[in-house]
Amino acid sequence: MWYVYILKCNDETLYTGITNDLGKRVSSHNKGTGAKYTRARLPVELIYFEEAPDRSSASKREYQIKKLSKKDKLNLVSKN
Repeated sequence: MWYVYILKCNDETLYTGITNDLGKRVSSHNKGTGAKYTRARLPVELIYFEEAPDRSSASKREYQIKKLSKKDKLNLVSKN
């Protein structure tokens, strides 16, 4: 199982990514060993995730979410 997730960074920006181990990935972001973007914006908080059956589907959904405005991403989060 793969996951698409959105993190809220300490500076109120949003980060979107994919993983097959959600807990481990969020932990690595908060340890500063995740994405370069989040390293300077710690701590991060998981605010949204959805499941995907495979990496390809997760990547496609990640791309769709990344194209959304911040307002639309927050609307997506609030609906769940």
